[in-house]
Amino acid sequence: MTDQKRRDKRNVDVWLTGTEEPGWLVDSTDEGAQKMAAHETAGRLLDQEGLVVGDDRVLDEDVAPEDELMIINMGPQHPSTHGVLRLNIELEGEIIRRSKPIIGYLHTGMEKTGEELTWLQGPTNVTRMDYLAPFHNELAYSLAVEKLLGIDLPPRALAIRILMTELNRVSSHLVALATNGMDIGALSMMLYGFRDRERILAFFEKTTGLRMNHNYIRPGGVAADLPPDWQDDIEFILDKVPPRILEYEDLLKANPIWMGRTLDVGVITLEECLAYSVTGPTLRAAGSGWDLRKAFPYSGIENYHFEVPVGERGDVYDRYRVRVEEIWQSLSIVKQAAESMPEGDYKTDDRKVAPPPRARIDESMEALIHHFKIYTEGFQVPEGEVYVAIESPRGELGAYLVSDGGSRPLRMHMRTPSFANLQGLPVMMADSLIADTVATIASLDPVLGDVDR
Repeated sequence: MTDQKRRDKRNVDVWLTGTEEPGWLVDSTDEGAQKMAAHETAGRLLDQEGLVVGDDRVLDEDVAPEDELMIINMGPQHPSTHGVLRLNIELEGEIIRRSKPIIGYLHTGMEKTGEELTWLQGPTNVTRMDYLAPFHNELAYSLAVEKLLGIDLPPRALAIRILMTELNRVSSHLVALATNGMDIGALSMMLYGFRDRERILAFFEKTTGLRMNHNYIRPGGVAADLPPDWQDDIEFILDKVPPRILEYEDLLKANPIWMGRTLDVGVITLEECLAYSVTGPTLRAAGSGWDLRKAFPYSGIENYHFEVPVGERGDVYDRYRVRVEEIWQSLSIVKQAAESMPEGDYKTDDRKVAPPPRARIDESMEALIHHFKIYTEGFQVPEGEVYVAIESPRGELGAYLVSDGGSRPLRMHMRTPSFANLQGLPVMMADSLIADTVATIASLDPVLGDVDR
């Protein structure tokens, strides 16, 4: 046996032993082998390298080299594509002629998982979809379950939900402003935005025990009442955050560099938003005043006074301005909710849905049994189907649930805003500079957990 054959045999033995690969794969997986397997084709290699877009236009073979279009991949590992978004971009020089968002790198199977959990366990699952707005995920799911149950909540439970979700809107928009600034080069905005978000997350942790993924809003109300000194915490937030927002205005609103990077960049018209089901700040920046808190009020939000900010151009700058104005409006709602917080219980008194009070567990065997059964077996929901939508920080967030009368959903589907909003990305990026790509993506404020749920 020649030395070369001995080396080949040694390599094959190592790979077969270590990976247990079938023989037909050995040649293509030998260490150092930089060629396709025998059955592969040149076209298949292009597919694997991401150089083929399924709906690419056919190019003439006699195009001059300087006129050729180039396809590049941006992401999914790129930090400014939020870690798991891939863009297949077709360039003519530095001009984007076509782009294709490619998703699926963060699949968690939350909708199918939700069909294996009881109705009471559901919020522990959905709260992790849009991890920047967990309370909104919990609220949409809980409202859908409550609609199937046909129950009403006490006023205090409704007010607590409004207080927490509007604070969550502020914290989510602060992250949007922070990351948008960082992506464009305003590094100070990144530090400032996260600094003020911490004040709100500290209150969330004090109330729910967690900074994120709370499982606080549940079918039937909320998990626990507000802490004893919650008014002082809200007053602290309302005292510290607004002056900071004014500083952000001074930092960015008329900043010539910021305006040069955002004005008339990533433009999408109102008609295009409607065609692609784009909602939230992106839709309002294009000129529509559509807000589900006004169109289809929920949880008593109609009892609070607030305005709906609207833009004109539908560009990156207007989307930034709409979010800043929404922070002001949400802080106003938080103040109104804190000042008018009603007394009473924080969950329904329907004992088929709500667990018994903690004190009763020590006094009554029936209460102890009820507590055990509701947390192990859950409660049953009448047969039917329902869709309930709310206004999350990114747009319309809807929960579609089907019940067969059991203790678990037969079918669960979430209409998430980031998934729909990404459809408008190719429209925004068409015929724009590649240098504006990051600014355009950031202005959508997508959360990929919301997309690949």
